[in-house]
Amino acid sequence: MTISNADAGLTVDAFLARAREETDRALERALGDVLPAVAPALAEAVRYAVLGSGKRFRPALVFAAYQTAGGTASAIADLAAAVEIVHAYSLVHDDLPCMDNDDLRRGRPTVHRAFSVTHATVAGFAMVPVAAAVAVRGAGLLGLAPATAREVQLLLLRAAGAGGMIGGQVLDLVAPGQGATREAMTEIDVRKTGALIAASVEIGAVAAGAGSRARAGYRAYGEDVGLAFQIADDVLDVTATSEQLGKTPGKDARLGKPTFPLLLGVAGAQREAERLAARAVAHLAAAGVSSPLLAALAKFVVARHS
Repeated sequence: MTISNADAGLTVDAFLARAREETDRALERALGDVLPAVAPALAEAVRYAVLGSGKRFRPALVFAAYQTAGGTASAIADLAAAVEIVHAYSLVHDDLPCMDNDDLRRGRPTVHRAFSVTHATVAGFAMVPVAAAVAVRGAGLLGLAPATAREVQLLLLRAAGAGGMIGGQVLDLVAPGQGATREAMTEIDVRKTGALIAASVEIGAVAAGAGSRARAGYRAYGEDVGLAFQIADDVLDVTATSEQLGKTPGKDARLGKPTFPLLLGVAGAQREAERLAARAVAHLAAAGVSSPLLAALAKFVVARHS
């Protein structure tokens, strides 16, 4: 996608559709370059995990922040692809029998059902260095300066690590039976889901050359959108069907996991997600960033049905 100011006039659905198409094309290109070095059986499982249908919301945030910060190069799609691979890895491991033990993801069998638990486990681990290689590739295609490229890679891998998604998954595993508190649920959600969403926004801004004040605003926006996204997900887990979600609903309750709907009720959790989405946009304004597109994406997070 060649980013232009005209994109600001697109509806959210149209923007997301364009971002999804460009991300999917970039994923095909990137995996074609990177996966030949991977064992064929493992490469097949990685491709299955990465190329399945999905919202591609995190790559869309990379596009939106990059555009808002003044970026115009179409190669941003190749950097957004690295973000999607990290997200896909988290879904593969989240679905494993030792974690959520789910059979359905994105409307089709989970990776461990389509292949095996062993293949899914190893594929998930392999997808982190694959994502790192794709991030290096994307930074090169964008022509980023070495220091900027390193910063982008650090943002991505820190979001995937112990301070982000992995740490959040550990907290999520030990949470059942420990009692639901707002502080504990916030820490789980901020790490497990919010870290990569915040990194997606910041990566787009950094790749476009955003200054330190604006970058802080993008980061704060992403953190609040990330938490709102997970709370909205937890609401949908209670209220939506498997056809709407493309995955099995009600699993949080079955696993005894503490969630915001459990603590605040469905209506209260929805209000909290809406409050966070509004605060996210306020962070941008406070940093001197005006973006109708990012504001619309924040609203989309809490209004979606899947």
